[in-house]
Amino acid sequence: MKQAVSSPDAPKAIGPYSQAVRVGQLLFLSGQVPLDPATGEIVSGDIAAQTRRVFENLAAVLRAGGRSLNDVVRTTVFLADMNDFAEVNKVYGSYFSEPYPARATVQVARLPKDARVEIDVIASYET
Repeated sequence: MKQAVSSPDAPKAIGPYSQAVRVGQLLFLSGQVPLDPATGEIVSGDIAAQTRRVFENLAAVLRAGGRSLNDVVRTTVFLADMNDFAEVNKVYGSYFSEPYPARATVQVARLPKDARVEIDVIASYET
């Protein structure tokens, strides 16, 4: 059975999708961009500030699903510019500890609202 999960502390979905969906023992989070949940606008600042906002948004949705970043088993990082990889990686590493989630990182032509970074995650209820 599929169950939608959402948090008022994360940006509202801007399309026909859920912030997250639980299926069995897995919680699939939609990609988060660095939107301020209060304003719906991209946060100001450098790529590090934008990446921190993405993680705060992800953490809010995970909490709504009864999970935390410690329960994340897989991530995908989408970058508008692969030159931001090192800085994003530094921030990313501050939110996780070993064993780190599996991850893919890709550069894309464009992200929603012209964000510089988007991250989606999968969390487990069995960790």
